[in-house]
Amino acid sequence: MTTTDTDGSGAAHPRFAEALRELGLDELTAQVRRFPDATRTAAEAAAAIGCELSQICKSLIFAADGVPVLVLMDGASRVDLERVREELGAEKVTRARADVVRETTGYAIGGVPPFGHRTKTRVLADRSLLDHDVVWAAAGNPHAVFPIAPKDLIAHAGAGLVDVREHTP
Repeated sequence: MTTTDTDGSGAAHPRFAEALRELGLDELTAQVRRFPDATRTAAEAAAAIGCELSQICKSLIFAADGVPVLVLMDGASRVDLERVREELGAEKVTRARADVVRETTGYAIGGVPPFGHRTKTRVLADRSLLDHDVVWAAAGNPHAVFPIAPKDLIAHAGAGLVDVREHTP
């Protein structure tokens, strides 16, 4: 069972609903889908929505030389930290701790949306997101997702388009 909220007040996180309004994306608020079971992982989200795993957009926070950076990655792929390090010209890139994620974005891991964060961070979006007409991303909490065209997602997130996914031999 899913619910769609016409004004977004019950489905999307209030901060994210406000970000949508500020960006002129009010129409997306009505498309937010809330699920009774968590959609915290890409696999949970894809199963709940009924889409391909690669149609899920993961919003992942890393620390590049201690500075938070957001990486948007398709749900079927893993981030290659070495590629992120090279892209940013950083000495070291690590996965950010949960408290850093919340402090930086204002959201808990599993519900981090691709934009509408508490602080401005550098954003990298993997090219694999462009393989689909629509992707699904978290709407600020682990139970809510929204659909968006990848090009719109990348533009509204202010992301640089990169190739930072792991490639299997």
